[in-house]
Amino acid sequence: MKYAHLADLHLGSWRDEKMRTLSTKAFLMAINECQKENVDFILFAGDLFNTSLPALDTLKIVTKKLKELHDRNIPLYVIPGSHDFSPSGKTMIDVLENAGILKNVFKGEVIDKTLHLEFTTDPKTGAKITGVLGRRGMLDRNYYENLCLDQQEGYKIFMFHTSVTELMPIDLELIESQPLSAFPKGCHYYAGGHIHHPNLIETEDYVASYTGSLFPVNFQELQKYGKGGYYIITYENNHQNIKWEALEPMKHQGLSLNCATKSPEKITCEILSHFNNQDLNETVITIKLKGKIQNGNVSDINFKHIFEQLYNQGAYFIMKNTNKLQSENFQEMIISNTNPEFVEEEIIKEHLQQQDLFDKDKEFELTKQLISALNTFKKEGEKISDYNKRVIEEIKKSM
Repeated sequence: MKYAHLADLHLGSWRDEKMRTLSTKAFLMAINECQKENVDFILFAGDLFNTSLPALDTLKIVTKKLKELHDRNIPLYVIPGSHDFSPSGKTMIDVLENAGILKNVFKGEVIDKTLHLEFTTDPKTGAKITGVLGRRGMLDRNYYENLCLDQQEGYKIFMFHTSVTELMPIDLELIESQPLSAFPKGCHYYAGGHIHHPNLIETEDYVASYTGSLFPVNFQELQKYGKGGYYIITYENNHQNIKWEALEPMKHQGLSLNCATKSPEKITCEILSHFNNQDLNETVITIKLKGKIQNGNVSDINFKHIFEQLYNQGAYFIMKNTNKLQSENFQEMIISNTNPEFVEEEIIKEHLQQQDLFDKDKEFELTKQLISALNTFKKEGEKISDYNKRVIEEIKKSM
């Protein structure tokens, strides 16, 4: 048996059209490579889209490719993530499932306040697959606190889209998470999404992993990783072999420059010198500057000339980050580059109990639910009055 584990593509997350094109290209490449690998099926552990209602042009491309998978008898098993989930429970994942081109494996029923999950059995391999969807602000924790999964024979997979303590990278280790012990026991592979850092734990009994983003979703990820990827899992003779496949739809070159004690003119020259005589054809370039410059302001760095030169050398797209760059006359306020969801959570905690209406825990959960409900996009062709009514109804569900 051979299958692929993908997650966190966030189609539609990039604002620039060129980067959105690369994100879509990464998806198409991944599906093509999975077909070449002759996988029996594919897992997608949440956040295929960056919103529950993606743009029609993106949806058209994805649907066409997934139809190709379906026609080649390669099932796609998914769970909604914290971005392509909606508080109303309605996501594009449901539409695609109704069209028969993917299968949402988050299935079950609540009995006596306990969520009893059901397995979806892959018809070709007999693998049994289930999972729990992701929700913003760790609202999915409630599912794990009262969770039941019947033990069955055969190879079993559990899909999740949440923060797991043992798999967290060092720079996110203080973020709220839950241990692997909260997951159902007895599965062979725990396929994760949500944390955009590839990592895995292998034991004699199971493997648990994050694939990282299928393609970087922002400047920080592109600068840090340069590419995305996914896992190919082979199970044979009661042994699992896990292989990470890098996915690079276009070359990337990153420059991180400490500008302390340097003038704007020197910084400009150093950037140009770094890329001089390099083949930048069809390359994405990220430039990150930090430190306190001398004898000038950030605006004195000749970015216009830098960009013109790099584009003349064939660069596909150029991005710069000057958040940590300061001048002697002005100190810029620095905002953490961590996951916006985690920043949001810290801000909520900081402002709790200003009104004595609820206890602290209830106020925290209610605030997260309201924010999640308000994160609703207007559907294409939807009247403003209908949109407002729909948002109000979703807010009422949270109250």
